[in-house]
Amino acid sequence: MIKKIYWITILSIIFLFFIGIYTKLYIGPADKWVHDSLGGVLYVIFWCLVVYLIPRTQKHPLIIAICVFTITCFLEVLQLWHPPFLESIRKTFFGQAMFGNSFSWIDFPYYILGAVIGYSWMKIIRKMG
Repeated sequence: MIKKIYWITILSIIFLFFIGIYTKLYIGPADKWVHDSLGGVLYVIFWCLVVYLIPRTQKHPLIIAICVFTITCFLEVLQLWHPPFLESIRKTFFGQAMFGNSFSWIDFPYYILGAVIGYSWMKIIRKMG
């Protein structure tokens, strides 16, 4: 049962990783929304599932979702701070994808949506296991 949960979670993470990268490279209708907002939703779901892989956390999907949401909000606020070491990280593709490059209040509802979907996803994985 644990192995099944583990593999379903791994496959979900791989799927989300590639979809998340695609949102950053997407060019087309609503591309700004896809880059920023949809990417934020997927980011929170992705990290919920990564934490869900840690042994003993699988019994606590709500706590995982709340913690990932809180850390993501902290990282969003951190975008208001521009020290040289963070700016050099943000200049890379993955640094920008991980830490963002500009603060926006509108991102917070999408992080909430990502946490809700992440919580639901973890519950579904648990039922499948």
